[in-house]
Amino acid sequence: MYQYPCYQYQDFYNNNLYDTYNKYNMYIKNSQPFEGRMYVPCAIAYIKGGPLAPQLRGVVIFKSVPGGTEVYVEVSGLPQYKPAQNDAPPVGPHGFHIHEFGNCTVSDPADPFTAAGGHWNPKEQPHGNHAGDFPVLFSNDGYARMSFYTNKFTVQDVIGKAVIIHENPDDYRSQPAGAAGKRLGCGVIKWCNNGFNYR
Repeated sequence: MYQYPCYQYQDFYNNNLYDTYNKYNMYIKNSQPFEGRMYVPCAIAYIKGGPLAPQLRGVVIFKSVPGGTEVYVEVSGLPQYKPAQNDAPPVGPHGFHIHEFGNCTVSDPADPFTAAGGHWNPKEQPHGNHAGDFPVLFSNDGYARMSFYTNKFTVQDVIGKAVIIHENPDDYRSQPAGAAGKRLGCGVIKWCNNGFNYR
């Protein structure tokens, strides 16, 4: 069983994502190894909203598991859902992807985070099967949480890439990026702790 920060501490429900992960780090660092425990690769991205969603905050954790990677995400401050109207797409559920470059520079406030590049797609697959294509995030009054498994990459593969949350849903068929719309938040993926975590 993999213990994620929100299972250790309930501060996530107070939207205190950064403080919670710091507590989790201290819990891990102060834990003593015992027989049967092993270290596994672990990476983290702290997501911060840009000009289009300045209240957005979140954390994405990547942990090595047998055969692949488990991804855990928890986000607060997502915009309220708005259904599609006329030619405007719906706001939410939110496209959620790994992008090529670990650069969360805002640049253009009307179209932020373009410096992160396109979807990470190391095997040049059609959209919908990119290594960086994730399930959409469903907002619950601004809050979203989910975890999922993928065998398309290892933790090491994604270090230095960026995680992006989009304004609109990913349709998983439009090329090259699923018509997910503008970029609301961005975080650079880095090693957590000293690159490892207990299992």
